[in-house]
Amino acid sequence: MTHINTLDPGASPLDYYGFELRRYRESAGLTQKQLGGIVYCTGSLVGQIETARKLPTLQFSERADVALGTGGLLSRLHELVMRSQLPAWFQQVAELEARATEICTFQMGMVHGLLQTPAYARAVLGALDQTDLDDRTAVRLARQRIFEKEEPPVFWTILSEAALYQEIGGPDTMRGQLAHLLAFEGNPRVNIQVLPFSVGAHAGLTGSFNLYRFASDPDIVYMEGYGSGHPTANPDTVKNCSLRYDHLQAAALSLRDSAELIRRVMEERYGEQRDRDGDSVA
Repeated sequence: MTHINTLDPGASPLDYYGFELRRYRESAGLTQKQLGGIVYCTGSLVGQIETARKLPTLQFSERADVALGTGGLLSRLHELVMRSQLPAWFQQVAELEARATEICTFQMGMVHGLLQTPAYARAVLGALDQTDLDDRTAVRLARQRIFEKEEPPVFWTILSEAALYQEIGGPDTMRGQLAHLLAFEGNPRVNIQVLPFSVGAHAGLTGSFNLYRFASDPDIVYMEGYGSGHPTANPDTVKNCSLRYDHLQAAALSLRDSAELIRRVMEERYGEQRDRDGDSVA
C-alpha cells in the first residue's frame, strides 16, 4: 500500500493526480470526508484516489475541480491517467487514436473498442480475467472521448458480419451493442460498414488491422497479436494495407445497407422472444 507521505508525483500520472488532489484539498482546508460529502462520494474513496490506489472517474474529477477551484486541472489530468492504465504495449495506439485525423479499421470478430458499449467492453475484457474489471472497462471506454473533441477524427470501420453473430455478453448486451452502432447513423464522422458472409474470400482474411492518418505525419498501420501490438510506418506495409482496405470497402455493404443488416440481426437474433401470452421469455 502506498503511504501518502511518500507518494511520488513523478512516479506515474496516477500518482501525480493523487498528489495534486491532496494538495488542493489541503489548501482548501477540507478533510477527505468533507470533500467526499461535497463531490458525493465517501472520504475513503477520496483517500484511495489520493494514494493512487483507485482510479478517479471523469465525474469525480469534474466535481472536484469545481469544489477545489483547480481551473479544470483534474479533468485534464484524467485523460492522461486513464491512458497510462492501458497495457504498456497499447499506450502508443491510444496516442495514435488521440492524434489521428482519420482512423480506418477492419474487425474480424468483434466491435472495435472505440465503439463498444460498457456491457460489451466488460464482457470482452472479462473473458479470461476478472481482476480490476471495473477499472479496466473504464480505461477502455475513456478512449472514446476522442469523439468529443472539437475536431474529432473521421472514423471508418468495416465489421465482418461474423461480429454481429458472435454473442458476447449475452442477448441483452448484444442488443445494446448493435443499437449503439445504429445510433451513429447520419453521423458523417463515424461510418460503419458490414462485410457480409456472401463476399466469400476477401482482402482481410489475414486478420484485423487499423490505419491511422494524420494532418502532417506519415500514415501508420497497427496490427495486434496476443498481448502485443505492432504499429509501423513502413511505406510498403502502409501501401499494402491501404490497398486491402480499399478492396474491403468496395466489397462491404453500403452505409445504409449495413445499418439495415445490423437492425435485422438485432431484432431477429437478439430481440425479445415472447410466449403465447405475450410475456417476454428472453
